[in-house]
Amino acid sequence: MRTSYARATSGLIAILLLGPASFTVRAQKSDIQEFSGTAIATPIEPLRPGVTEKQLFADLVAHNGSRSAELLEYKATRTYQVSDLQGKVHAQEVGRMEYLAPDQKTFVVTSESGSGLVRHLALNPLIASEIRAAAGKEHHDSSISPDNYNLELLGEQQLGPYRCFVAQAVPKRADKYLFEGKVWIDVQDYAVVRIEGHPATTLSFWIKRADFVREYQKIDGFWLPQMDKTVVHVRLYGKKVLTIDHRDYMVKARG
Repeated sequence: MRTSYARATSGLIAILLLGPASFTVRAQKSDIQEFSGTAIATPIEPLRPGVTEKQLFADLVAHNGSRSAELLEYKATRTYQVSDLQGKVHAQEVGRMEYLAPDQKTFVVTSESGSGLVRHLALNPLIASEIRAAAGKEHHDSSISPDNYNLELLGEQQLGPYRCFVAQAVPKRADKYLFEGKVWIDVQDYAVVRIEGHPATTLSFWIKRADFVREYQKIDGFWLPQMDKTVVHVRLYGKKVLTIDHRDYMVKARG
């Protein structure tokens, strides 16, 4: 199962297209820090000897392939929510996401509230896009791989319980399905723990920038999404926060 990092963020930006107003996006660093979830209080430390970009990529791709081959299915509760900086929720959709290897995803809504327009024009298409991508109906390679990125190694950092390599991810082409930013990779599992950045190119005439954070959690040996947050500044509407919360996983491995 290929994990699509910036594709999700590109889909999240659909939330801005709510009406005839024009939009400008410029999230400040303080906004991302406030809404990014896990705080990073530890400093970046020197990299251990012998770690190279080539070796890190090779281990990342190999371990991702092994985990993907072992994952048979999972079920999780998803909460999609749009709010302002004060926490007022404008729209929310809760449901059950089910994945069956190698390429089937289904989502069943269990509750919804707030603006029907936001849910209809943005949240529902976002969910549908993820399902199409899983089935291979949207052919965009957004994986963190040597074909798509250069990694500039910055050092190591403790991120909650996880010891991580930290690297600057530099996309090799201007592509809205790629991102520019930092990536944290677990030093033992060679799995992505956190991504922080913005799409590698302008998404539209109206949207100049959108900053996002994606965090992962380790469940039964598999690394699965925990939280996605995007902070934007919408002209006439103010700053908005789009959050996707992933919880209550039930995971089944092959064998």
